[in-house]
Amino acid sequence: MEGERAGMKIGINTWAWVAPLTDEELARLAPRIKAWGFDAVELPIQAPGDWDPTVAAELLAGLDLAPAVCAGLLPEHDLLADDEQVVRLTEDFVRHCLRAASQVGADVVAGPLYAPAGRTWLLDADARRATTARLVDRLRPLAAEAAERGVTIALEPLNRFETSLLNTVEQALEVVDGIDGLGLALDTFHLNIEERDLPAAIRTAGDRLAHVQVCGNDRGVPGGDHLDWRAMLAALADIDYAGQLSIESFTAPALAVPMSVWRPLATGPDALAVEGLAFLRGLSAVPSAKNSRS
Repeated sequence: MEGERAGMKIGINTWAWVAPLTDEELARLAPRIKAWGFDAVELPIQAPGDWDPTVAAELLAGLDLAPAVCAGLLPEHDLLADDEQVVRLTEDFVRHCLRAASQVGADVVAGPLYAPAGRTWLLDADARRATTARLVDRLRPLAAEAAERGVTIALEPLNRFETSLLNTVEQALEVVDGIDGLGLALDTFHLNIEERDLPAAIRTAGDRLAHVQVCGNDRGVPGGDHLDWRAMLAALADIDYAGQLSIESFTAPALAVPMSVWRPLATGPDALAVEGLAFLRGLSAVPSAKNSRS
């Protein structure tokens, strides 16, 4: 597969099985994830203390599984709030995620780390510019701390039903461009809703792309859907992306209501993992536009 030749690792988020993740569940899942043939595992943080980064680091190192960390803000968090106490609480949570990533050996913390998913409000052009500027100001010191730890905060654009601020790659680039410690996390589910040309959006992200989450357009198994996976893999190769492709779906029972999963996305979480990995591994080599020009 072109992506594998470019150095990409294929991983899976433990939300396929459990929420929240715990040390006990990771100890149960990680050996199975490795045995199936994954290179990496994405560890979600829902609340500080759910799992111990030092315990996870030892476990994953022993299995040769590369870690990534993802997180979403809790309802009481909001980096854009007028209330300084809320902003400090949010900064503390992001800093916890950065420490956890550093301790577990992950180089990325991915997610919409500025406001809780579902917070939407109408923005005219002037309000959008002002809000984006506020976000840049409040992310800058957190990004500096991330860079010092060798970690990238990978901001994830979400679809219009989950946020009204950062829906597209171009909007997210207005925040992360020029700031060390900030990058982008792209999720094929959200890209499919908001981008008219998914490979073009990937190429637009360019060297600011730090993490990629993949699933079918219905949030199910990659490959059993209408997305042009070969074109997306070719675009990733064109920008020399060497991070993870992490299967992210929400088949854990605890996530059904918060993630609006009203019907089965796969025959089960194990099937999601095995079938998704087989599809991604089995993609035929795709000549990138860059290679075809040479």
